[in-house]
Amino acid sequence: MLDVHAWTWRHGNEPTDLVLETHAISEELAPNEILIANKVIGINPVDWKFIAQAEKVWKPGHIPGVDGMGVVIAAGRDVHLRIGTRVAYHQNLYHAGSYATHIKIAAHMVMPVPDGLSDTAAAAFPCPTLTAWQSVMKVPDATNKDVLVTGAGGSVGSLVAQLALQKGWRVWVTAGEQHREKLLSRGVTEVVDYHQENWRDLLLKKLQGRKFYAAFDTISGQHAASLAGLLGLNGHLVCIQDRIEQPPLPAFTTAISYHEEALASIHQHGTVLDWMELTIAGADLMDQIKNNRLAIPTLEVVPFKQLPNALKDLKAAVRTRKYVVQLA
Repeated sequence: MLDVHAWTWRHGNEPTDLVLETHAISEELAPNEILIANKVIGINPVDWKFIAQAEKVWKPGHIPGVDGMGVVIAAGRDVHLRIGTRVAYHQNLYHAGSYATHIKIAAHMVMPVPDGLSDTAAAAFPCPTLTAWQSVMKVPDATNKDVLVTGAGGSVGSLVAQLALQKGWRVWVTAGEQHREKLLSRGVTEVVDYHQENWRDLLLKKLQGRKFYAAFDTISGQHAASLAGLLGLNGHLVCIQDRIEQPPLPAFTTAISYHEEALASIHQHGTVLDWMELTIAGADLMDQIKNNRLAIPTLEVVPFKQLPNALKDLKAAVRTRKYVVQLA
């Protein structure tokens, strides 16, 4: 048996209700499993959101966390990864998670970390970057198009904007004024401060009669629905946070398409080919990050003992930084 130290949910609905416990886990592995010694843990909004409803989704003793990076220290007989390989992963929300010194995970779910990419960047990568990639991939390629990204000052929104620029689209974004210069320097057409009540009118005026081909919303289902009127004929509305429950426009008008984004759905509904596509894309995205072709948010590195407090700060939106947790 292996002693694993893990931040564990027993009861309560706040990040600071997590308790540090020792779990004894078997070192026996299924043929397709690997055992990872975590080096850095990525924390994400989905973590505190699941803690907030933990009684409905977990049993006491569950280890939360979806993102992490570590080193393979053991592998099942069908696994071709070498011992010592650095890997990043996105774990199933319903399985023992990344808030631990070690994790067992299916080998097809991990992505080898390229040489030259830091452990911290690799741990911060999976959830926000793969979510952004999936969101942009939902919209068909097209030329001479304008797209909108809301919340581009945040982790996912910033990545969506960058990937949309790679598509050759003219990218318009909403963000706080403090993010304006950074976003413009990356090639964004215009940054509109969402604190202005008439920001939608300002955008339409600047478009000079054009409409958006696509809108990527990182705020909420309700907020996404409010963007429908900004889209042109056969446009695309991508709801990254929550979902749109009811069509916001009358039938047979602009005939827009609605897309919901849920990275975690691949764990329940993904095929082998889906996982291959995701992990191949993940390898390319990590390479882009390594070569400074894709910028991730500023990272705030905290020690393992401070994990609950960092998650508390993330929930309270104390800072717009991305937290990662360093293990000793």
